[in-house]
Amino acid sequence: MLTLQRIRLLLSPMIIIALLLSSCGEQDHVTVLKLAHGLDPSHSVHQGMVYMAEKVYEKSDGHMRIDIYPSGQLGSERENVEMLQIGSLAITKVSAAIMEGFAPSYRIFGLPYIFIDREHTQRVLDGDVGREILEDGEKFWLRGLAFYDAGSRSFYTKDRPIEHPDDLRGLKIRVMQSPSAVNMIRAFGGSPTPISWGELYTALQGGVVDGAENNPPSFYLSHHYEVCNYYSLNEHSTIPDVLLISTKIWNNLTPQEQQWLQEAADESAVYQRELWIESERHSLQMIEEAGVTIIYPDKAPFIERVQGLYEAYKQDDRLYDLINRIRALQ
Repeated sequence: MLTLQRIRLLLSPMIIIALLLSSCGEQDHVTVLKLAHGLDPSHSVHQGMVYMAEKVYEKSDGHMRIDIYPSGQLGSERENVEMLQIGSLAITKVSAAIMEGFAPSYRIFGLPYIFIDREHTQRVLDGDVGREILEDGEKFWLRGLAFYDAGSRSFYTKDRPIEHPDDLRGLKIRVMQSPSAVNMIRAFGGSPTPISWGELYTALQGGVVDGAENNPPSFYLSHHYEVCNYYSLNEHSTIPDVLLISTKIWNNLTPQEQQWLQEAADESAVYQRELWIESERHSLQMIEEAGVTIIYPDKAPFIERVQGLYEAYKQDDRLYDLINRIRALQ
């Protein structure tokens, strides 16, 4: 006759096995995507991606999850892109300028003053032109999901303010690894100097470069205001961030999973824009309180100085067509 204790001893392993099998069954229905990027968790773009992850989990009723690794935990921006290309990472965020080396249409964003204001930018990014550019990287295993607002880039310098393009003559200005950025600085009369973002603080401090260019939150969160005394809001370029997914991963998702992810990405872009506007306001306030002189130069001389860059694009029918379509949306 089996005692109660004996029955418990016999049932315990069976219960454990049953629970393990049940757990495995549930795990089989959970798709986990890894997302890595180089931004600080306080950045509005990171917060936008957190919002996307929450929406994916909500829409899928827990059957799809995004795990986020910020602050370069899984490598540099370029390393993350390369990981997407081989399918070892699902999603990352990069500046659209980085994509120039992968998909030609992204070069459009590097053209100075291609957008006249924030509303014009959003009409382009949310419309057919934006979607066409997002899909242009698919042949390189990089599918764009959405654009995040990265504001407009302006010059910040150590020793003298930039009130006119002529003020850039003789100055070494840090730029991204982007042909468009290099050509722009040359058109203004400066000396473009490509340096990685992680090395820029030291380069500014040590005099390797005289200045750089970026949006207000990046200037503030990077602490570059500690070594640069002037911030000239000439807003020469508006280069969005782009959320990318590996096409190797995307093609393995079910149509329903693709829909959940795309909807969540689109919603997160709207949410992030709201955060960005507040982030810009706060950043400008904080750098001014820290003693940085903020200059609002006349943009007309800057616009005039870079018109030759547009002429060069006439040789490329597709890119020049994109320029005209963007202008038509003003």
